[in-house]
Amino acid sequence: MNAVVLNGYGSIEQLEFRAMPEPTVGAGELKVRVVGASINPIDWKLRSGALKAMMPLTFPAILGRDASGIVTAVGAGVTDFVVGARVMGLVNAAYAEYVVAPAGAWAEVPAGMDLVDAAALPLVLLTGAELIEAVKPKHGDVVLVTGALGSVGRVAAFVARGLGAKVWAGVRSARKAEALALNVEGVVGLDDDVEIAQLPPLDAIADTIGGPTITRLFAVLKFGATIASVVGEPQGAAARGLVVRGLFAHTDGKRLAELARDVEAGRLTIPISNRMPLALAWEAQTLAERGAHGKVVLKV
Repeated sequence: MNAVVLNGYGSIEQLEFRAMPEPTVGAGELKVRVVGASINPIDWKLRSGALKAMMPLTFPAILGRDASGIVTAVGAGVTDFVVGARVMGLVNAAYAEYVVAPAGAWAEVPAGMDLVDAAALPLVLLTGAELIEAVKPKHGDVVLVTGALGSVGRVAAFVARGLGAKVWAGVRSARKAEALALNVEGVVGLDDDVEIAQLPPLDAIADTIGGPTITRLFAVLKFGATIASVVGEPQGAAARGLVVRGLFAHTDGKRLAELARDVEAGRLTIPISNRMPLALAWEAQTLAERGAHGKVVLKV
């Protein structure tokens, strides 16, 4: 099969489109002919070596956490899927023509959803939902989602609203008008100290951006408030009496299926900025890393 292979840590020049052995299905697994994959920040962080202490790679390595496609083989003991099913999943080694992963990682793609575009969803849907599960907001809690116009932030805001939280969307001031479409309690420019100071006292922050922005928000957090983050613990948070919960998304096919139905129904939108051939994964990573306003999808 053809795949995009990482030959060593470094720049996009370490990515190569070439033939690799086709994976074989085992018990409890699905083998899927991939038609779509997508780019996520973890891809370029793994490529660069930024995560090698936590997630070392063995080279040659195939990157990619999101895949959508057609089931071509079902492993022993799998009863929820059949050959020919349209699926999407949070997997490993998705930059390839075939991928194998446990059945629990997969969900059926809704009938009305484009199969290639479905590849934009798994990691961001599960990360956003699990970020709010880490916050554990009660009905009426005031929750700020930072980076609310990013894919993970959009999901976090949607899930928090569904739980009855009063959600504020934190974005750059230049994008405040765009954020109003998220149907939230309010929008705040996170690059504006005056606006930050006018926020209501926060019960929690669902953080997708990290950095100095979070420390500037400490002043509007209630004592004992929760920060759930996908980018690590903010410096000084614990010393201020804040509860910090880190997050690393895990597979959950049933939850993925539920959220995908929300996307199909138009209740939740995950913008796609570009669709590119798998062989141009190096260009797709560059585009996404520079800050595309939407997911970058690979057509396999």
